[in-house]
Amino acid sequence: MTKHYALFALICLSALVGLALLGPLPQDPLYHQFADQRPLLGIANFLDVISNLPFVIIGLLGLGYLAPGCLRRGRPAGGLPPLLLHYRIFFVGVLLTGLGSGYYHLAPDNHTLVWDRLPMTIAFMAFFAALVGESLSLRAGRLLLWPLLALGLASVAYWHWTEELGRGDLRPYVLVQFLPILLTPYLLLVFPSALAPKRHLWWLVACYLLAKLLELTDHFWFEFSGAVSGHSLKHLAAAWACYWFYVALRRRRSIA
Repeated sequence: MTKHYALFALICLSALVGLALLGPLPQDPLYHQFADQRPLLGIANFLDVISNLPFVIIGLLGLGYLAPGCLRRGRPAGGLPPLLLHYRIFFVGVLLTGLGSGYYHLAPDNHTLVWDRLPMTIAFMAFFAALVGESLSLRAGRLLLWPLLALGLASVAYWHWTEELGRGDLRPYVLVQFLPILLTPYLLLVFPSALAPKRHLWWLVACYLLAKLLELTDHFWFEFSGAVSGHSLKHLAAAWACYWFYVALRRRRSIA
């Protein structure tokens, strides 16, 4: 098991060194030129805006399920009681992602993009801290929550600050967004979890990877369908990934 911990640390270190060697990564101005810019009902970029609604719904579902008065014996059926705060913060991040991304897509630019990315880092970091707690060490998961949340928020603040200075640098944000999802399969494959089954989290990973693929093929899907863009579909796939975590918290069982 020691070698697995060592490999986990090596992956993290390699990502840090690799990004450092790349040099600053400015935000591509063309990022804001989404395929579907059609207005409807007086709302600019209607489908890119409204496709964020599932995030809000799933965030509310999760928070409702995790509300103190709704939990049986004070814990979610598919979660660990010491990580309850992690789960709640995750769904707060999901809810705020729906609102922040909707706001961004009304008028996409670097300033509104801040409010899209900030809540996403809350969800990413809360999820990863919870996964560490479930797979590696409960104590580590609890200790990592606040430092990881601070790191996530700081990565967006740093990117925005460097953009304002004219030397934008996305590297910390790239690390915050992609390293947890790259490490998630490793944690699921190698380390025993206190909760089973793991298939819900595998579906989460699959939906998130699908979301990234749809994001990269935004214009293709809009030209192919003539009705919906890859970016709008990306929102739905990413929300579906969040839904799988909600399902996991309801259906997994402790195997300790």
